[in-house]
Amino acid sequence: MQELTLSELNQQIKKTLEEQLERSYWVIAEIGQIQINQSGHCYLELVQKENNQVVAKAKATIWAYAYRNISAWFERIAGSELTMGMKILANATVNFHEVYGLSLNIKDIDPSYTLGEREKARQGVIRKLEQDGIMDMNKGLPLPIVPQKIAIISAETAAGYGDFINQLENNLYGYKIHHRLYQSVMQGVKAAESIVEALHQIHSNNSVDLVVIIRGGGSQLDLDCFDDYELCSHIAQFPLPILTGIGHERDTTIADMVAHTQLKTPTAVAEFLLQGFMSFQAQVEDYFNSIRTSTLGRLGVEKEVIYTIQSGIKHYAELQIHRQDTLLNSLTQSIKHITRAQIKAAKNSLSTLEQKIDLINPKHILQKGYAIVYKNGKPIGDKTVASGDTLETVTARQKIKSTVNTTTSLKNL
Repeated sequence: MQELTLSELNQQIKKTLEEQLERSYWVIAEIGQIQINQSGHCYLELVQKENNQVVAKAKATIWAYAYRNISAWFERIAGSELTMGMKILANATVNFHEVYGLSLNIKDIDPSYTLGEREKARQGVIRKLEQDGIMDMNKGLPLPIVPQKIAIISAETAAGYGDFINQLENNLYGYKIHHRLYQSVMQGVKAAESIVEALHQIHSNNSVDLVVIIRGGGSQLDLDCFDDYELCSHIAQFPLPILTGIGHERDTTIADMVAHTQLKTPTAVAEFLLQGFMSFQAQVEDYFNSIRTSTLGRLGVEKEVIYTIQSGIKHYAELQIHRQDTLLNSLTQSIKHITRAQIKAAKNSLSTLEQKIDLINPKHILQKGYAIVYKNGKPIGDKTVASGDTLETVTARQKIKSTVNTTTSLKNL
């Protein structure tokens, strides 16, 4: 058996690889690690995973002169720089060094493959959310008419957060909204987990009306965390309405799709909230004006009714007064007529009585030749007169005194 030194073995491996392998290969792999040194060279560790387990691994290098062109082209097409966790299709040559072992020298990277893999992963997440039946759960929650307490998930240093707060607090309408920031990583491999943790913290706070997730602008692949299934599942099933302002004008993330309301930028979220306040205020003012108009109209109607009733009462009172006045005049005339008739009748009766009294007046009797005999100043009438009595006889013209000599009883008269 031939004995070889390690160096000799590695040289044979190198020679065999150079003779047997193609000049370059298009290799599909995931970036496990990436580092750019001061000279501009890019060093990567490429991995292949199955069921989240690494089944293959290789070192790779992009020399500085090539990295400048590759990275610029990749960012222009894919919208992001090369980052850890990204799946790539790289054109590479296989190198073997006696000391450093096997490595790949990357000559080119196809950004369209990365975008395609990203979209494939997106569609898979969307299908799973739809299969779970939670895609539209958050959209079904009622949005508070005037939210007073807002939970904000963002990074305090993010420009988008500053824009949102400035728009909210310095609004021209004087609206006051209480808000609290829940700090979170907003891009990179830890972003999804960090945002989920912020949602857990908010869930424990029962005094929140709705949640806002905002970030500033960024590259296309900076948004990958917002296509994460776990994050989107939490957003979809969260018991409070969630508004998103991810800050990307062209693309919609899955987090946007499952959130209650999607807006393009943080300032757009703030404006949406303020518009809600304005709409509510306008509605209240409309109600007030409607009530005021209705009240004034009702007052006018009631005023007319009162005026009509008042006029009716006045007319009725005047009519009754006229009727009573007519009746009173009639009664007055009747009383006058009756009184006159009664007075006339009384006068006639008195005249008759006067005539009757006058007829029985002794003076008239005396004028007819009769006389009245008095004894002791009183008419004698049927009184007995005795002999010797002094009598006074009164005629119409004379008073005669006499003395009774004799009396005779007139029994037969």
